[in-house]
Amino acid sequence: MKLLEIYILRRVGQMFLVALLPVLAIIWTTQVLQRVNLVTDSGQSVGSFAMLATLILPSIIPVVLPFALVIGITQTLTTMNNDSELTVIDAAGANRSILVRPILLLAALISVFSFFVDNVVEPKAKTGVRQMVAETYADLLSTVIEEKNFRKIDDGLFVQISERLAGRVLRGLFVVDERDPAFDMIYYAREGAVDPSGTSLLMKDGEVQRKTRDGNVSIIRFDSYSFDLSDLTENRGQATLRASDRDLGYLLNPDVTDKDYIARPGAYTAELHRRLTDWTLPFVFALISLVIAGDARSHRQARLHPMIGALSLSFALRWASFYAANEIDTRPTFIAILYGIPVVASVISIVFLNLHGRFSVTTGIGSVWLWIRTAASSYLPRKNGNSGGNA
Repeated sequence: MKLLEIYILRRVGQMFLVALLPVLAIIWTTQVLQRVNLVTDSGQSVGSFAMLATLILPSIIPVVLPFALVIGITQTLTTMNNDSELTVIDAAGANRSILVRPILLLAALISVFSFFVDNVVEPKAKTGVRQMVAETYADLLSTVIEEKNFRKIDDGLFVQISERLAGRVLRGLFVVDERDPAFDMIYYAREGAVDPSGTSLLMKDGEVQRKTRDGNVSIIRFDSYSFDLSDLTENRGQATLRASDRDLGYLLNPDVTDKDYIARPGAYTAELHRRLTDWTLPFVFALISLVIAGDARSHRQARLHPMIGALSLSFALRWASFYAANEIDTRPTFIAILYGIPVVASVISIVFLNLHGRFSVTTGIGSVWLWIRTAASSYLPRKNGNSGGNA
């Protein structure tokens, strides 16, 4: 690699990291804060929360990478143009590949890294998150661990304890069960405990109030009462894996006995094709950025900032890919559209790069039409001339 190419690669790489890290940190923080209830509601340690936050990170990286690359390329090339570096490179008669090759090399490396994260790291991380959350709420004691506060452990079921003692003993139990539409049940107990299997709550020395919808109340005192928890704990502790949690090998050959696959086979097909196309976006966005910001331009020329134009087109392509991937679940014909989006965008960008054209959002459609007219006009006279010679 030539010295100038190394210089361009280093500058684009530095700007890429400058754009990537702050955006990644902001999005990661918002995602982590959405799960802070896992600590407050279940009494998990800070270490467990830090592990959960770490497992969330791989799902964010592939989304942020392409746009950080767009910012890095356009900002670097715009700065080089303002400093007249692009003008000097063109005036020296340097080949255009000196500018294109290092940027596309960086984009290819980022695309490969994105493929690895999206298909290897992210599925394992998501599986770890689901398993951690399932294990956290597997024990009823984890849900009500905070004393003197109501905790909702299921729809219509609330529990409060005054004090939690050693040996899984709970003191001052208060349980409200509103799951039956015909009546409400309110339990008071001086003491209680969850049995080792976690299937029942054993309450001692208390009373239960049964209130019907018409306002009738019946009260029964008890020395010992067993509250059934089997319907709550039956599925807890076991993570249900979805299509987005599976690795690429599983998506290529899914288990036909998987209940989730049987219920939603289209989701697995959509996820597979999304995985096989999303990793190409950094390379496609790099081509678009080169077309928009890769030419030396006069400072007096009024134009939209290249970063705005490149980001606008990149967001449009990302939205189109996202929409097509979602539609595959119910409309398999969108598979061709999903693959066609990066291919068409890449072909158009390569054509403009070969023509050394200048492209912007406001003039893009006009430029494409002008190129078509120019190609047609140059082809027709040649065809007519050849026909006349044959005659």
